[in-house]
Amino acid sequence: MGDIDDIAKEKRVVFVTVGTTSFDALVRAVDTPEVKNELFKKGYTDILIQMGRGSYIPTRATAENGSPALDYFTFSSSIADYLKSASLVISHAGSGSIFETLRLGKPLIVVVNEDLMDNHQSELAEELAERKHLYCARPQTLYKTISDMDPGSLAPYQPGDAKPVAKLIYRYLGFPEE
Repeated sequence: MGDIDDIAKEKRVVFVTVGTTSFDALVRAVDTPEVKNELFKKGYTDILIQMGRGSYIPTRATAENGSPALDYFTFSSSIADYLKSASLVISHAGSGSIFETLRLGKPLIVVVNEDLMDNHQSELAEELAERKHLYCARPQTLYKTISDMDPGSLAPYQPGDAKPVAKLIYRYLGFPEE
């Protein structure tokens, strides 16, 4: 009987990070009732948003009415501990955030910021999604991505697998291939 109680009390945290930038569209998307309810249906109990320089302030909430608790902060000297304790990470398309999360073996949804000009980060996210290491979404498709996701279907990321991705980036940036 104690086991069921322990499972019921287990926190499953969704950590959302936008890095040092402003990505209000992502924060807004996570703060919608549809996304929060879908995360709750998937068993997530808490959402913690690192909102960077954004101006949109999400609504703090406690877990109630079929919705997870939500809290936020702007910056931290390191997000490593947040990533380690997360059950799911929703991130901007920054390569540092992506690879740090993948190395930890955490399920990851990368949300591409379409407002950035010449967004090479979207190519990285799309390539890694094609390889089944993560899910790739846009702010307006985040709900559907969460609804359709099966974290167990993601392929583990092997750090030695970075060469093909680096080649793709080098090619895109116009550097000579080695």
